[in-house]
Amino acid sequence: MAKIHLQFTLFSAFYSPLISTMTGNFLVAEGLDYEWSVAEPGVSALNALEDGTAQVVQSTISQGFTSLENGQQPAARHFALINNMDGFFISGRDADNDFDWSSLEGADVLVHHGGQPMTMFKYACHKAGIDISKINIIDAGNAKEMDAAYRQGRGQYIHQQGPAPQQLEADGVGHVVAALGPVVGPCAFSSLAAVPVWLQSDDGQAFCRAYARTRHYMATTPAAEIAAAEKPLFPQIDETVLAQCIRAYQQMGCWPEEMTITDAGYDAMLDIFAFDGKISRRHLYDAICIGT
Repeated sequence: MAKIHLQFTLFSAFYSPLISTMTGNFLVAEGLDYEWSVAEPGVSALNALEDGTAQVVQSTISQGFTSLENGQQPAARHFALINNMDGFFISGRDADNDFDWSSLEGADVLVHHGGQPMTMFKYACHKAGIDISKINIIDAGNAKEMDAAYRQGRGQYIHQQGPAPQQLEADGVGHVVAALGPVVGPCAFSSLAAVPVWLQSDDGQAFCRAYARTRHYMATTPAAEIAAAEKPLFPQIDETVLAQCIRAYQQMGCWPEEMTITDAGYDAMLDIFAFDGKISRRHLYDAICIGT
């Protein structure tokens, strides 16, 4: 049986379409053994493609924007969609069914300071019509450090990817009051990348078949069933919380069955990164993405 290595930039339930290639046994069904890892903080998973330690990585086309802005042609290509929306949530100290984004103005907010999460947060504030300069944005470190800081009482609101906010709610520490995805709108938020030569190989084609079957599974399978299969990879998260998170992403439309990175999704990312001043021109789709 051939063996491949998958690497995640971040590991969360938001990336369940890739996680479930493993936990749903779709890779094994295609004759692929596997191992997986998470990139070190601050290190791009794309590096693992370049040095051959991974064959498929969870990344984002904005990494390609960065390379092109630096005058470098990306060696890897993004070949399949993972998420069609931003997957971050805003949690507050109190339950607020009437939450309005203007509540963030004047408040202490722990915001994820990674490149794309921060760009998306800025764009969400723009779309919501609020002045981001009026928010007291706090950098509390990485995702784990942010969560610990909020649990210790720092900040009125926190910006996190699921299932962390759902676990906060289950623990009585916070309440999910908003999701960024519907505010930002559909976009090619995250994707799978590989080296084109590998994608054309027998193993690459077997992976693509497994992933296509996984997309159907994510679109048609109850969240509780997906969560039960994934639970061993989330030892610190309650299974009911994991299912709640997966259900929220399904209902939000994050995981359409079609795995193609569409022109519309790509163009939306260009709009978002142009708004934040992160790109100087509208880079061509074919410079970053490839069809399967």
